[in-house]
Amino acid sequence: MKRELIVTQDGSNSISIPEMDVTYHSKHGAVQESMHVFINAGLRYKLEQNEDEISVFEVGFGTGLNALLTCNEALAQRRKIFYTTVEPFPISTEMAASLNFEDSFKVLDKIHSAAWNTPVIIDGYFTILKLNMKLNEVNSNRSYDLVYFDAFSPQAQPELWTHESFAHLISTMKPEGVLTTYCSKSIVRRTMTGAGFRVTKLAGPHGKREMVRAFKD
Repeated sequence: MKRELIVTQDGSNSISIPEMDVTYHSKHGAVQESMHVFINAGLRYKLEQNEDEISVFEVGFGTGLNALLTCNEALAQRRKIFYTTVEPFPISTEMAASLNFEDSFKVLDKIHSAAWNTPVIIDGYFTILKLNMKLNEVNSNRSYDLVYFDAFSPQAQPELWTHESFAHLISTMKPEGVLTTYCSKSIVRRTMTGAGFRVTKLAGPHGKREMVRAFKD
């Protein structure tokens, strides 16, 4: 499956897969979308509530942008974060080296160079566990404060936007855990509600009217 490097409207890179007609991030801006949906609505929201180490689970490692921004936030706030991410089809090291996410290449390179399927300390405040497998293959003994649901769209990856996927995720989350995602389609919200989430809508990033923040009550 061919991947192509693209430049989004905020100047940051993303990747497109023409065969699937998908991009890894919004064409309106990769960094602005990730900051809005996952860092501002998810991570910073949880950091305000938690005094201890935050445990994050990401569906879709992709370019590593969400991991990078989370690592930057951990360093800026001096808060320990354990970051688990699942990705069955990693991008090549050559493509990873071509990404231009601000001035953070050294950190991004450490994240992409980290071994798979074993925890790796990127910094004293940020540890990453990259799992080279599908979501339904994950069998973790950790429980999570926060989930970044960053799969491709329901049209491109319908197998991930199912009752089974969301039921699996909510079972791994701590009480009062939070899940954020860019997709707010009514069928997705109904599926999440059916799996046990309390679903709320927030203003979306540039180019999208709404996004979702869901809770395990």
